Amino acid sequence: MESFTPELLSGDTERRLLQSVVTVARHVYGAAASSVFMVSPDTEELVFAAVAGAGQRDLVGMRFAPGTGIAGWVAASCQTLIADNVAETDRFARDAAASTGYLPTSIMAAPLVADGECIGVLEVLDRHTDGSRGPGDELDDMELLGLLATQAALGLSLLRLRQQKPAAPRLGGLLARLSEHAAMNASDPLAVALLGVSLDLLERSTGAIDVLDSRR
Repeated sequence: MESFTPELLSGDTERRLLQSVVTVARHVYGAAASSVFMVSPDTEELVFAAVAGAGQRDLVGMRFAPGTGIAGWVAASCQTLIADNVAETDRFARDAAASTGYLPTSIMAAPLVADGECIGVLEVLDRHTDGSRGPGDELDDMELLGLLATQAALGLSLLRLRQQKPAAPRLGGLLARLSEHAAMNASDPLAVALLGVSLDLLERSTGAIDVLDSRR
């Protein structure tokens, strides 16, 4: 399995990819905050890799023990979870949340999955703070969060594969999956926009790598 740890998120393109995902998630859900944790393959710690909203200036790089809180449960189970009242679930780690400087009322989280394993977790805190939520929205929220997490994982995979110059069939397979998502979600503006962001970031990184190669 490839290492997607924050320590190896040294490229500006990868950082911008994750930051764009949490920014979009926060905006779409009208949330107080959104973040991405990456899972260290060495220690299985959860590490803040990108944050939008509450705590965004101070949290990147903060670590939590494996299995901590809702994000820890999602990482271990590889399942999406919505907790509309965190006080009612024993999966919420109040002390860990308090250490970030923000105690949410609700959390929803989805796994970032690559090669069948969870490499990170996308969280949204206190969504629909603008009162935009309506009846039946919970299922839509889960589906959209899963899509955002999928795009983040695919984007990271594309960038890592291009940087490592893999064999063409594997990269081609990822591009084929992106094409399938584009076809399935052709009427979904957010899905199309996210696919565009992933491909745009890939093209930028390709250009930068080609320039570096020409100078060697």
